[in-house]
Amino acid sequence: MNKNLFQKEYLCIVEGILAKKSGIIDLPIARKPGSIIERCVDFDGQPSRTIYEVIKEWHYKDSKYETTQTFSLVKCKLETGRTHQIRVHFSHIGHPLLGDTLYGKPSDLINRQALHSYLISFIHPVTKKEQCFTCSLPDDMKNLLIKK
Repeated sequence: MNKNLFQKEYLCIVEGILAKKSGIIDLPIARKPGSIIERCVDFDGQPSRTIYEVIKEWHYKDSKYETTQTFSLVKCKLETGRTHQIRVHFSHIGHPLLGDTLYGKPSDLINRQALHSYLISFIHPVTKKEQCFTCSLPDDMKNLLIKK
């Protein structure tokens, strides 16, 4: 991915409102000691860069628990492709993905982490033409955007 031959872009819903509406999270990632699955920010880890832009922010009033939660819809572009990169980066800056049980907490609003790969593009190896494929947001994430 660092040669710009293959690009991935994601949409995610994170907990809270980000102070910076766009930027780069440039933090190295390594395997968490003692785990074969979990990763963490570790300055001895592999370089990892996530470019992000906040698309939408909203407050959700939960009548069941009489609370208000805040969320942000964020577009992410990976400059590197580390395992769990987006999840680790946003959790580390205090905005875990909604429903992420590994790096955040479970949610009554969604049964999985709110992360969706919506765009991939690459240069075709034979034709040398750019190929671009998109996929619309799944219904469970769409429904969160319209709840108030």
